[in-house]
Amino acid sequence: MEKTKKCRDSLVVKTSIVLPPDTNNIGTMFGGKLMAQIDDIAAISAMRHSRSHVVTASTDSVDFLHPIFEGNAVCLESFVTYTGRTSMEVVVKVVAEDLQSGVQNLCALSFLTFVAIDEKGNPIPVPRLISETETEKALYESAKERAQARKKRRTDTQYIADTIGNDLVWSL
Repeated sequence: MEKTKKCRDSLVVKTSIVLPPDTNNIGTMFGGKLMAQIDDIAAISAMRHSRSHVVTASTDSVDFLHPIFEGNAVCLESFVTYTGRTSMEVVVKVVAEDLQSGVQNLCALSFLTFVAIDEKGNPIPVPRLISETETEKALYESAKERAQARKKRRTDTQYIADTIGNDLVWSL
């Protein structure tokens, strides 16, 4: 395993056109379809960095900043922004382009965390990250705050899960 890798080594760019099956009844892209694309591209970045299998540990909120319309090109860019011992944070930026006018809009931004695993599903170490650009350095420095927020959210979610339990309404 390489000891270090640069952010740019994990860069993935994916562009596709938004077709009718990707949209809801008002002609905008289904959030769930976009979220699947976000998870897919982020996983590729994590695998490029770790050169191993990965599993999604968390997805931070996906804030939909601008609608994506049928016929738009949608471009997703991702790269690893921070690494722990076995985990990697990945940022995904989503930009839509009106192919008739050329107008582009930042439509979503999301951070995901992946864990590198071996063939048996056990966590394995990942290369340390080298941030070079100002953007990469800023994302690296702010990652610790996002990690703390994730940890708190996970604790809160576990409390709620323990409180509501797993009984189904129809089995009460």
